[in-house]
Amino acid sequence: MKIEILGTGCPKCKKLMELVEETVKDTDVSAEISKVDKISDIMNYGVMITPALVIDGVVKVAGRIPSKEEMKNWIEGNK
Repeated sequence: MKIEILGTGCPKCKKLMELVEETVKDTDVSAEISKVDKISDIMNYGVMITPALVIDGVVKVAGRIPSKEEMKNWIEGNK
């Protein structure tokens, strides 16, 4: 599974990264987590507001930090 955090480095983007790492660890899923911080790359996803979370190429949320439960559902749904 490939998980991408889209954001330029704002505090919310950093918080989302921490939350994703925690959630992946809690769900015991094998995932490659990466940060996308170039504006042009972020815009390629059609995202206009960060932070955003992309799982296996699909934008799951943009503009807010999802709850841990939401992330668990998305991650476990993509196993």
